[in-house]
Amino acid sequence: METENPKIPTFPLRPAVTPFHAPQSTPPFLSSGPVVGPEASPFRPAPHASSQFPSAPFSSAPLVGSVAPPFRPRPPGGSNEPVRPYVPPSAGFQHFQNPTFSSAGQVGSVPAGPPPTRPNFQPPPPQMGPSYATARGTFEPAFPGYANGQSNSAAQGGYGPTPFLAQQRGYAPGPPITTPSSLYSGSSMQHHGIAPPTANSQGLAEDFSSLSLGSAPGSFDAGLDAAILPRPLDGDAEPKSFPEMYTMNCSSRFLRLTTNGIPNSQSLSSRWHLPLGAVVCPLAESPAEEKVPIVNFSTTGIVRCKKCRTYVNPFVTFTDNGRNWRCNMCSLLNDVPGEYFAPVDASGRRVDLDQRPELLKGNIEFIAPAEYMVRPPMPPLYFFLIDVSICAVKSGMLEVMAQTIKSCLDSLPGSTRTQIGFITYDSTIHFYNMKSSLMQPQMMVVSDLDDVFVPLPDDLLVNLSESRNVVEAFLDSLPSMFQDNMNVESAFGPALKAAFTVMSPLGGKLLVFQNTLPSFGVGRLRLRGDDTRVYGTDKEHTLRVPEDPFYKQMAADLTKNQIAVNIYAFSDKYTDIASLGTLAKYTGGQVYYYPSFQSSIHGDKLRHELTRDLTRETAWESVLRIRCSKGVRFTSYHGNFMLRSTDLLALPALDCDKACAAQFCLDETLLTTQIVYFQVALLYTSSCGERRIRVHTAAAPVVADLGEMYRLADNGAIVSLLSRLAIERSLSYKLEDARNAVQLMIIKALREYRNLYTVQHRLTGRMVYPESLKFLPLYGLAICKSMPLRGGYGDALLDERCAAGCTMMALPVKKMLKLLYPDLVRVDESLIKISPQTDESDKKRIPLTAESLDTRGLYIFDDGFRLVLWFGGSISPDIGRNLLGEDFTSDYSKVSLSLRDNEMSRKLMKILNKFRERDSSYFQLCHLVRQGEQPRESFLLLTNLVDDKNSGANSYADWILQLHRQVQQNA
Repeated sequence: METENPKIPTFPLRPAVTPFHAPQSTPPFLSSGPVVGPEASPFRPAPHASSQFPSAPFSSAPLVGSVAPPFRPRPPGGSNEPVRPYVPPSAGFQHFQNPTFSSAGQVGSVPAGPPPTRPNFQPPPPQMGPSYATARGTFEPAFPGYANGQSNSAAQGGYGPTPFLAQQRGYAPGPPITTPSSLYSGSSMQHHGIAPPTANSQGLAEDFSSLSLGSAPGSFDAGLDAAILPRPLDGDAEPKSFPEMYTMNCSSRFLRLTTNGIPNSQSLSSRWHLPLGAVVCPLAESPAEEKVPIVNFSTTGIVRCKKCRTYVNPFVTFTDNGRNWRCNMCSLLNDVPGEYFAPVDASGRRVDLDQRPELLKGNIEFIAPAEYMVRPPMPPLYFFLIDVSICAVKSGMLEVMAQTIKSCLDSLPGSTRTQIGFITYDSTIHFYNMKSSLMQPQMMVVSDLDDVFVPLPDDLLVNLSESRNVVEAFLDSLPSMFQDNMNVESAFGPALKAAFTVMSPLGGKLLVFQNTLPSFGVGRLRLRGDDTRVYGTDKEHTLRVPEDPFYKQMAADLTKNQIAVNIYAFSDKYTDIASLGTLAKYTGGQVYYYPSFQSSIHGDKLRHELTRDLTRETAWESVLRIRCSKGVRFTSYHGNFMLRSTDLLALPALDCDKACAAQFCLDETLLTTQIVYFQVALLYTSSCGERRIRVHTAAAPVVADLGEMYRLADNGAIVSLLSRLAIERSLSYKLEDARNAVQLMIIKALREYRNLYTVQHRLTGRMVYPESLKFLPLYGLAICKSMPLRGGYGDALLDERCAAGCTMMALPVKKMLKLLYPDLVRVDESLIKISPQTDESDKKRIPLTAESLDTRGLYIFDDGFRLVLWFGGSISPDIGRNLLGEDFTSDYSKVSLSLRDNEMSRKLMKILNKFRERDSSYFQLCHLVRQGEQPRESFLLLTNLVDDKNSGANSYADWILQLHRQVQQNA
């Protein structure tokens, strides 16, 4: 999402202050020793036979954790000294042995005795306030070696030599504690077999995890061992319940619900608090063995419900010996067409079921007959609108772009049907006649920008196969044609209108290459991103929305004529992506942002991403609709598209890298059905000229218990939808308001969940959360620290913030989660090994905190959009010389990584390529960073370490404490 930009301002460091810091004279939690509270009962009755879902297996692990290792400051001798196991003192605080809990098949006893002891302390009412500082976001690192207010455990020396210091210390297990004076469990988050009673039985049908928050022994501040907080180090874990409940459901790569348990009433839905919706990626790439089947009904016509227009799917039922079929959405009984008839056996199963993929699979694609067309299928059409001002020429953009387009001509979809055209512009507009009978293209210049005249409109858009020689001649001569151009102006608005005039009869994809702020003619824009007085006021959001209504009106006209716009922005100065990005937002396009573009540095990234854009399979002139069962209704949609009616999404061009989200609600007070069905239908034109309908169908059970909704929650879908809602909110409110909305939603959800347990299981001092959403607090913090929402004026350039927001609105779930919590992997150890077999791209990730970084190590940071190679300050010189040669001691901002003739360099390049091959939708440009090299290190890596305190935002540990205190209020 971010590329290196040396123009980002830097600010002096300041001490970090946690919102939970309390004066030492009045510690918020007693630190004289552990206060023992009541033990939670291990008893868990077996679920009733009528329970809708089998309960999760019991856990034999104790409900409560042991006391975390006591505080031990690092010796001041330096960062490279190995950490020795801690030997607990013989006196100072008492240790207890963990009680032995009964196993899953046994019933444990509940201890009797006096009421639990609690500290005589009333915590001050926490304030909902912003999790960010209200001032401009100065960078506040939370890593050793830099001035801050971090705990003493990491205050001396450089970066910690190991990722998990706490796990190397020896300690004795502590007592079971439920009061706020205990710590996390010494092991990772345990899954405990306890849950609230379901509506259908007296049993417990859900597992939850809990943890104690309190002060560390020997410390005066409320604290916890941050090393064992739950982190998604294994990536996105898709919920297994979705395909297991109904084997005929579509794949979760196409459709994911925020919870796979649909509430049975509006009152239950109101207690959910998290977004209730779905994330849809209709054209997601599938493995070769899972390709979507294509069905052609030919003369029969596509079988659909006469009432609700649902497409026939695996969940319909056949009656009257196969003469009728009942719609699973609205329950209407439909006649089976004669050509589609087949008898059914005694179980109601069609005898030809094995030959009917549309009745077996939740993913299907139909060939659409003529009645699904309002005009003949359009050909694939690519039109290029190119800024040729001095900035485009000097940066090398023009040359890289021309070479890339030429190299892709053989790979453009559509074969002999593909159409292509070009317009260039600076302060004038240049049209190109590419008629096949010409040897060279003819350039025609129009300088009247008030009423643009389009010369020879029939010859500006040509068939690629017929005019191939002319197109290649144009691309070869384009860089030299403008090499002496000194024009700094940009007539982007008039050029856009001219391109619209040429493309409107057919539609297609318009690729815009913009280098400067539009300054001539209609759509001219002004500098407005440097007004610091606007930040923090009610007018702050106006900087993130288009200033001129021209762009939104043009987007509406483009969508109406089936034209999608992709923006490639390259300027090192303000370009107003908020306005330009509107064209992509409402036409189903996307924004590619290359600040301070230089072909020698960013050329590979532009080549790869432009190639991907031109050659990936595209759905042209498409519309999308999501249907659902009676009693459920979709209310809002979030992504890059134009909403043509209340539920019809217009997407002039759609591909496998784009997703959208939608929220639904219950129309009826009480649902009477046991299952709710969802069907996504995408009507589009393929590049080969066929009109097709891709259909994804899924079923989800209706539940009567909030605990079931949480158990069946999909963390990835919730985070993806929550991110979109937060970004949209930032377009109408302050950034602080958008971040607070995310925090408040998580607090309400955890508080509601907590209320299911605290009374029954006496967990008053614990933070209780559903196992399915154990990563939600961390992802919520990551959303608040993401580029569109982080900090204030000084934390991100306005263009970069807007470009990131537009990109995130269209990201699929897995890509979104990786961007929010990137990979951090150590690689120096494997480079030294003799064996070349180790695949470091699959190595376990480590937490995103500076304490994970060893000064002797080499680390790769990967967020899916860029790679950062971090060299520790004490790394072996042999590693540096093998990888960088004599540039090892140079300024890394001027050093590029290249393959060298040694085994270590070949291993590293292979590892980097493995990272890039995981997801080819974007090219991860590799940036080199040396420890202590500021501001480069801060911008590229340290501000993106989600677990640390930075950009005026809380660390992960402080965030958990803040959430816990808010959850305890009125719980």
